[in-house]
Amino acid sequence: MSLEGRVAIVTGGNRGIGKGIALGLARDGAAVAINYRRDEEEARATLEEVRALGVRAEIYQASVDDYEAVRDMVAKIAADFGQIDILVNNAGIASKGRAVADTDPAEFERVVRTHTFGTFYATHEVIPHLRRRPRGDIVMVSSAATRRWMPNGAPYNVGKAGIEALAFGVAKEERQHNIRVNVVAPGVVETDMGVRLMKARGMDDPRAADASMPFGHVCQPGDVANVVRWLVSEGNSYVTGERIYVDGLAGV
Repeated sequence: MSLEGRVAIVTGGNRGIGKGIALGLARDGAAVAINYRRDEEEARATLEEVRALGVRAEIYQASVDDYEAVRDMVAKIAADFGQIDILVNNAGIASKGRAVADTDPAEFERVVRTHTFGTFYATHEVIPHLRRRPRGDIVMVSSAATRRWMPNGAPYNVGKAGIEALAFGVAKEERQHNIRVNVVAPGVVETDMGVRLMKARGMDDPRAADASMPFGHVCQPGDVANVVRWLVSEGNSYVTGERIYVDGLAGV
């Protein structure tokens, strides 16, 4: 799955699933632009891990819910690398787990803006660059929340639903430009956010949950990254506008 000669942007690429994806794409030879929101020290640590794989990588600070910041970031990445071939819209935040009646409208707006507006902004700015390349790829990181629509998570559910609606429309719009657009939807992943969720469910040790998980382990960032790696590779010649759940539940 060689990605040599291609340049990828990973939003929220400094930690968790985004970091796993950035490392996975780098292992396949892609140069990687790593977006982060506020933790520069963490972003620089991830940057060094990616560069240690022998590829070019840079970090770019921008909050994805700020259109002007995203516009300027994409322009800077294009100038620095000379091209953009892959966009992974991964940046996201959790909601507070409250019923709609108890959810602060400001929280609802903040979560939905981060997921749906942020994904729109990055996609809007990157598409013109992808159209100039022999092939373009966009991967939206959604969630298995869109499989079951659990209660007490309306801001997150709506944000992820918006991402998917955007992806499926863009897939049809951009197919003529040889741009593939797909959705990856993980379940609980062992990240900072995932561990907090497991603790809220009474599981203090993620390893203690391994035995009850599909395939005997809690999903890892690398498990999600492997799907992304295939979707943007030459191995995927004919798949676009699809959603792949990465939760091991076989259509449940």
